[in-house]
Parts: sequence; structure tokens; C-alpha cells
Amino acid sequence: MTTDHDEHQEVSVRHRHTLTRLLAATALALPLALPATPAVAAPTGTPTRQLDDVIPAPVETRPDPRGTFTLSPLTVIRTTPHSAAARQIGRQLADTLRPATGYPLPVLPVPATPLPEIALLIGGAGSRVGQEGYQLDVTRHRVTIRANTPAGLFAGTQTLRQLLPAQIEAAQRQRTTWAVPGGRIIDYPRFAYRGAMLDLARHFHTVPEIKTYIDLLSQYKINYLHLHLSDDQGWRIQIDSWPRLTTVGGGPGTGVDGVGPGYLTKDDYKAVTAYAAARQITIVPEIDMPGHTNAAQSTYAELNCDGVAPPPRTDIAVGYSSLCIDDELTYRFVEDVIRELAEITPGPYLHVGGDEAHATTDEEYATFMRRVLPLVNKYGKRAYGWNEVMQVDPASDVIAQYWGTGTTNADLAEAVARGNKVVMSPANKAYLDMKYDRNTPLGLSWAAYIEVRDAYDWDPAQRVTGVGEDALLGVEAPLWSETLRSIDDIEYMAFPRLPAIAELGWSTAASHDWESFRARLGEQAPRWRLQQVNYYPSPQVTWS
Repeated sequence: MTTDHDEHQEVSVRHRHTLTRLLAATALALPLALPATPAVAAPTGTPTRQLDDVIPAPVETRPDPRGTFTLSPLTVIRTTPHSAAARQIGRQLADTLRPATGYPLPVLPVPATPLPEIALLIGGAGSRVGQEGYQLDVTRHRVTIRANTPAGLFAGTQTLRQLLPAQIEAAQRQRTTWAVPGGRIIDYPRFAYRGAMLDLARHFHTVPEIKTYIDLLSQYKINYLHLHLSDDQGWRIQIDSWPRLTTVGGGPGTGVDGVGPGYLTKDDYKAVTAYAAARQITIVPEIDMPGHTNAAQSTYAELNCDGVAPPPRTDIAVGYSSLCIDDELTYRFVEDVIRELAEITPGPYLHVGGDEAHATTDEEYATFMRRVLPLVNKYGKRAYGWNEVMQVDPASDVIAQYWGTGTTNADLAEAVARGNKVVMSPANKAYLDMKYDRNTPLGLSWAAYIEVRDAYDWDPAQRVTGVGEDALLGVEAPLWSETLRSIDDIEYMAFPRLPAIAELGWSTAASHDWESFRARLGEQAPRWRLQQVNYYPSPQVTWS
């Protein structure tokens, strides 16, 4: 590891001249209008945060009380030279820190500087932190985040964000000491897949709402957002070869109670995908089939075995719809949808649903899935479905998402024995649309009432018999939208339970401790208030 002294020695005269020019150019180009009042240097003080105060809990912390770093008007953000990814992450960090501090925080892609700095460096982090981990070092002179990939570097900046005082989340300048506790964090995830799901079908959520949710997810190291894009109540993604799916199936009157119309154009979807990718989140699209298809079948009569379109449905019943399993038109439709969706999805996964197909027989279900799952591979994606897809003994690269409430599932255990991977989303633990208690104004309760401790106090690797640590790709927190209408509703149901699932996905099993999590969670409240997050103030938590 390069020392402070070594880095100072690296600054040649040429680098100093380059730095001077970059500082001048950056100051002129800053998009931030700084306050007219003179900048007041923040006094050095004892940080209010500790290295282990963050969510998710880091793997290892080594505090050094002598190493407190304090942001000042002279602080710069230095990034790995010639790395566009590091520079982008540096700009994102600067955009986060500037409003509350009022500091310029220029982003400089140079080897070293003589100034107090936050150094964001890709490479040299070592094998221990892997592909998504990072090492964060804080001394009096600098904060250094090293990672092997942009994903790890971004994760490190989210930890740094939480190590700063809560006022850093303010949209306008605050007068406080911007102190970061000294020491070292070594951190990396338990599972590769740490997901959240948002249901756009039961009620459409707009692009700005989705982006707001992405911003919140990224702060807790969630790296996948699963979008449920079709269901009985609405179709929410543009498919050019079947154009009425959106204009009719996603048009006026669609959604639960007929109040959730709307859909994503392909340009909308690409914009959401790019926005998520910039925050190290991969979009997983889902088209649910062969059940949960009434929106499509009520739009295109030919998708029904009798050629008669059923009426649109705006209730919350399930299990009554099914594509026509023996009709070749069904598979032309499905292939069109998969092909067009795969073309605009840069991520590796495409979710085919497959749950609650009660209107098909077991034989019909197997016939359908054995035709459809290979189509996902045909168009370059890895098939992913709810755990029912394991009934058909699919190829070992198909991923199962477990949503059951029990602790045994023979089909899932057999699939794991064959080599299939699992994402854990047990409905009575991970479903964010379940009510907190009987008095919760939103949500459902068919799986359970889920308070914060219920969402936190379980181990994904011990939830289902025969599905251990090695079988898990990760965890996901689904949020169904039967009762949701706005971003405020989304936030109320997701927070504070989403951080609980995020910690299960990132932090080691050995670090799992309710009392520790409860204390750290309570300290998130001032941040959420400054971000205007509409969180549920659970009585299980002492809120700051």
C-alpha cells in the first residue's frame, strides 16, 4: 500500500503545474453556485460516526482515533488517471457532497496532489475484496478508497457517505464539522446478487419514481433491480411487434382499481437501465407467464384458446389466466417479447415469472416452460423464474427465485442438487408489501405481518432445507404494488425493511446481530428526513 509520504514524493513539478491548471479549469467549470458569504474552514473535531456505524455492516474495521480526516474548502477528489469509470464515480461523489458542504471538491484524474484529498483508485485492492469489495483508509491527510472494479469503488463511496455526518444529505449548505473517523475498512459482499423488485404492473410507477428508488437502493449496496413489467392488471413495456400491449394493456383504466395506467417506452427503459448502471445496479426485466397474463389476453383475442378476449381485470385475484399452451401463436408471441426485451437489456438475466399458473395443468406447464426457457438462452440471456419453474427440471443455468413461506420445498432442493442457483425471497420475511402490523394503512397480510426484526432475523442459507450457502446466488426484497400509488407509498413500505434485506445480502453471517443493526438503523433517520424519505418509524427501533 502506498503511504502518505510516498504519494507526496510522487508529485513532481510537472504534476504540480498540471494540478494548478486542472484546479483553475475545474473551478471555472463547476456547476455549483457557491454561497456569496466567505467559506469558513470547518474546525477539526472528533467525528460523531464510527467506522462500524454503517449499513450494511462491513466485514472488518480497524479504527484509528488519530486519523480523523476533515473535509475543507481545499479538499479535492482524486481519481485513477485515464479511468472514465473512476472519474464518473468521483463526479457522483462530488455531486453528493457539494450541496451540504458548499465546497468546490474538484475531481482530478491525476497521480497525486499535495492537497487534502479523497482518492478513488481502481486497481491494487488485492484478491481478498474480490470484484465488488473495497478497502477504505482514512488518515488525517486523505481518504483513500481502493477497489478492483468500478462496482467496488462505488460501494466504497456509499460507505464514505454514511461515515460523514447525517447533514451531508441536505440539499443546501450546512455549518458542521465534516469529519470522517480514522482507520481502515476492508469490505466485500456475502452474496453476488443483492436485489430489490418493484411491481410496475399492478400500478405503474413513473421513470422519476423508479430513479428515486434506484438512488435509495444504491446507498445500501443493492446491485439488482427486478422490474415486474406485466401481469393481469397491466402491461408496462413497449413491444413493437405487439403494439397494443402498452396502449391498451397498459393504457387508461389499467392497474388495480383501474387507477394505475402507464408504461415504459423502449427509450424510457433504456434511460432507467443507464441510470441504474451508473449506480452499479443491473435491471432484471420480468414478463410473467404462462399465468398472470390477462392484460395481454384481454388486448389480443388471438392469444386465447377460444379466440375470445376476456374483459380487463383490475382486482387482485390470481391464478385464473393462462396463455394457450397448444397454440403455436403463443410461442411466436412469447419469442417476440423475449427477443425485443433482450435487445434493450444489457444485464445477463431475463425473468419469465412462472408463478401461480393454476389455470394450466402440470403437463401444460411443463410443455410451456420447456419451450420458453431455451428462448431466453437463444437471445443471449440467462433464464430466471419463480421457484415453480423448478418443477420442470430445467437446465442447471436457470435461476429459481424462492417466494414460499415454508422451510421445505422438494423441487427446489432437487434443483439445487442438480446445480441450479437460488435467489431467496421468502414472502413472510422479504416481501416489502406485507403490512408491518394490522394497523398499517398500506400493504397486504396474506403471507405475514413483517416488522423490521422479522425482515432482519433470518439466514438465507438456513431458510429452506437442502438450499445452503453454496446454492444461493443471493437475496431479493420484492415490493408488489396492489396498494401502492406513489413514491411516498414505495418508501413507506421499503424503509426501514429494505436496509435489513440489504445487510443480509452483503454482510457476513457472523456479523448478524439484531441489537447492532437496530442501533445503526435508528441512526439512519436523520439522513432519511433530510432526503425526504417517507419511512415507517417502527416502535422496535430507537430513532435519532
